[in-house]
Amino acid sequence: MTTATRVAVRIPGRARIVVALAAFIGLVAFTWPFVVAPGKFGSSYAPPLIFGALLILVLGVVVAEISAGGIDAKALAMLGVLSAVNAGLRPLGAGTAGVETVFFVLVLAGRVFGPGFGFTLGCTSLFASALLTGGVGPWMPYQMFGCAFVGMLAGLLPGLRRRWEVPVLAVYGAGSGYLFGFLLNLSFWPFSTDPNSSIAYLPGLPFTEQWHRYLLFDLATSLGWDTGRAVTTGVAVLVVGPAVLTVFRRAARRANFEPVVRFESPDGSAATEGSAATDGSAATEGSGATGGTPERPVEPGPATGSAAHDLPGAAAGGRV
Repeated sequence: MTTATRVAVRIPGRARIVVALAAFIGLVAFTWPFVVAPGKFGSSYAPPLIFGALLILVLGVVVAEISAGGIDAKALAMLGVLSAVNAGLRPLGAGTAGVETVFFVLVLAGRVFGPGFGFTLGCTSLFASALLTGGVGPWMPYQMFGCAFVGMLAGLLPGLRRRWEVPVLAVYGAGSGYLFGFLLNLSFWPFSTDPNSSIAYLPGLPFTEQWHRYLLFDLATSLGWDTGRAVTTGVAVLVVGPAVLTVFRRAARRANFEPVVRFESPDGSAATEGSAATDGSAATEGSGATGGTPERPVEPGPATGSAAHDLPGAAAGGRV
């Protein structure tokens, strides 16, 4: 039996193009030491600041485009709750041997509620936690962007059998922990070490030599920290993942982010599923109405949502 994803925040067609462009701009922002020619900026501090401001604008545009696809009150409430949870969890581990306590929530929420929700949650939760912990700085846009794509890619993972879902999510969470640290180091590497060091950024070097220097820098300064993040995320998904996935899926079912539209004819005939016709009348496929009388939509109740009736004209589980 494969798992299904309930999309809480839709990504319309235009927003998908914007997300793809944002991914490209974000990749350039992270890898600027390899793509910015020497002498194009006044100092080595200018590129990360400029790209950081650009990422803020890009994130705003992407979230606005995703919101245009429809974020109802239930999805917004869920987003606020999980953002607050992540903001509260982050101080429990940040700053201690790379232990990071927010990634597993991003992975599980993105998996259950969809890529649009995961992207938005990555932005809002890191922004809220930065305000809570005083972590506001030029690195914050990069952290928001990286976490946004961690949540989004979790929602884009293919359908899996229940027995394989948690192990695959654990492997993905561990890998995303390493990748997040690897990319984030690129934003400050050029001015974080002694220029005379063999692992420092040196403008004008060929790409292969520059890449070799960065790999040595990452191994020497960040691999242990990234390992702490990866292990924390993978173990958290393995240990609490099944229970959290169950809770999230139950919440998604109760929230009914994708409700089915059901119609009821005035004479009490069987309800039909569909959308309104272009001439203003309701869809009548499969209904028992023969007089062409327009059908009125019925709001499904919490009990059943079926079309069974005890008395003619009485709607079971809803109001006419």
